[in-house]
Amino acid sequence: MRRFDYILLLMSFALTVQAVQAQNDSVSVKLVTLSPGDEVFSVFGHSEVRVTWEGNDLYFNYGVFDFDEPNFLLKFVLGNADYMCVAMPKQFAHIGLDGRRMVEQDLNLTQEQAIKVRNHLLNNIHPLNSKYRYKYLGDNCATRTRDILENFTDSLQYPAMTDTVTYRDMLADCTRNFPWENFGIDLLLGADVDTVITIRQQMFMPMAMMKVMADATVMRDGKRVPLVTATHTEIEANDVVDSINWVTHPLTIALIFLALVTAVTIADLKRHTVSRWLDFGVCTVYSMAGSILFFLMFVCDREATFPNYNALWVNMFYFIPLALMWSRRTRKALRYYYMANGLVVALTIIAWPVIPQVANVAAFPLMIVPVLRAIAHMRAK
Repeated sequence: MRRFDYILLLMSFALTVQAVQAQNDSVSVKLVTLSPGDEVFSVFGHSEVRVTWEGNDLYFNYGVFDFDEPNFLLKFVLGNADYMCVAMPKQFAHIGLDGRRMVEQDLNLTQEQAIKVRNHLLNNIHPLNSKYRYKYLGDNCATRTRDILENFTDSLQYPAMTDTVTYRDMLADCTRNFPWENFGIDLLLGADVDTVITIRQQMFMPMAMMKVMADATVMRDGKRVPLVTATHTEIEANDVVDSINWVTHPLTIALIFLALVTAVTIADLKRHTVSRWLDFGVCTVYSMAGSILFFLMFVCDREATFPNYNALWVNMFYFIPLALMWSRRTRKALRYYYMANGLVVALTIIAWPVIPQVANVAAFPLMIVPVLRAIAHMRAK
């Protein structure tokens, strides 16, 4: 047994013994929400559950992973990474949270419900039960907390949905200060994240769950009453200020790249030739990006990566010109490839308004690039 699991086992055993000895104690349950931070790993916020009873004050956290687990990085890339639930005493729960707001909502649970929630969480921190297959949309720290409240609060009712949003809308809002991360999400996640989601699905995002739970209700003595009885700010912090460096923004880089390709293509058209150095660079980048898309769509066990219509303009087939561009004997085949690829990409640009997937604004200049190179090859001698 690894040291990490051994420590968890000792902690869970001690806490379980305390729980058994304190079945009649007054138990309170709070929903804990950490606001998004200004680092990439914290932009989506975080959810925990705080449970207090006689002599105990614990924060249950479903967002922990063991980085030393064999092949963890590979499993994470493949979508097979396991996260776990751990309990942290209050004196350690605030460590490393500088600059992030922590809000706690007191939940209106009966003692029977609160005890069931506590015992379920204590059972979950046992090393044999703590691990779960992490999914960034369907099974994370927020959805785990939501599911627990639903399972042990049978009269829980959410407010009516007042707005129509998609997963992509919510992800874009969180990454508004991180344009490259937003560009990567828009490139790698497919059409499934562009469907309108229910209010329950919106709670995959911790901040959204906090707002929904604030308006949720439960039955008490035949009446509907608020689920949240009080809200406390345990750690105060300033809101993240929107600041985008347009010099290094993906759209700026894409437009500069398009301008370069346009200038070279015009020169090629005048000389009735093609610049192989440019084609080599374009095809290398596009084929690598296309390979990642293919990997995510057909190999990984990740959510919302198939179908992805970005594969119509950036795909593995850009390896073909990389193999054909060095020989005169394959010049005709190379031209046919560029004609076919240019036509597909051009039609994709035209049809994108009716394609059921939102594209990042920086993608459109990049879509034009293979069309320009196709024109250059069609006019070359």
